[in-house]
Amino acid sequence: MWNQIEISGTPRHTAGKWKKSTLRILPCTVSQLLSAPEISNDTFAICERELNQVSVVGVIRGCSPFESIVQYSVDDMTGPPLNVKQWVNKEDCATMTDASPGTYVKVTGSLRNFRAQRYLISMNIRCIEDMNEITSHMLEVVQAHMHLTGKVYDVNMNTSLPSLVGGVSIGHPQALSTFQDQVFNAIRKSSNHNEGISLQDLKAQLHFLRMSDIRSSLTFLLNEGHVFCTIDEHHFKTTGYN
Repeated sequence: MWNQIEISGTPRHTAGKWKKSTLRILPCTVSQLLSAPEISNDTFAICERELNQVSVVGVIRGCSPFESIVQYSVDDMTGPPLNVKQWVNKEDCATMTDASPGTYVKVTGSLRNFRAQRYLISMNIRCIEDMNEITSHMLEVVQAHMHLTGKVYDVNMNTSLPSLVGGVSIGHPQALSTFQDQVFNAIRKSSNHNEGISLQDLKAQLHFLRMSDIRSSLTFLLNEGHVFCTIDEHHFKTTGYN
């Protein structure tokens, strides 16, 4: 599963100089590629390492064939779709007919920037037949970036670094998504009140979140025992966290 990740050395940069990357293929999400800093012309970095080749997995949203290239729009739902360009010849065109909109693909290539638009120059585009490969890729992303940063991530690429005493969290639940973390923190701030916080007040504090995201986060937090209901099913407090 991890055989495509080749990493050595310690990442560092001093006086504006970035450590030369020894990464062969780095599994990434589209959002990471779109937000990666450009350290020189067509040279990007993630976790303070220059990128060589990267791999992404997503669904094709659009396909535009031209005489010498095929341009795809690949979406992995982590950000806006990423443009992917593949140079082709007449022989190649016959082999790419299956890579049509709605098809899940794995793309390996190099990140480029042209007129403030980022895209991948594809070395390989392969259609995915086993949907487990999508999950496998996300686990590779997490594992690779844990290796590079020394930090712990969940599958949503959120850092999870609680204070531990004897293996028990005393400050914050582990591995919460961004929405779950925001809901938990809002509830914790009101846990000094006997009745906790009402769902209505929670929605008012988190007005930037959709109600469906708040409810799904509450369901998770309740099921995991991180929060509990107080005077009724619409009032909540945190469990055992300071």
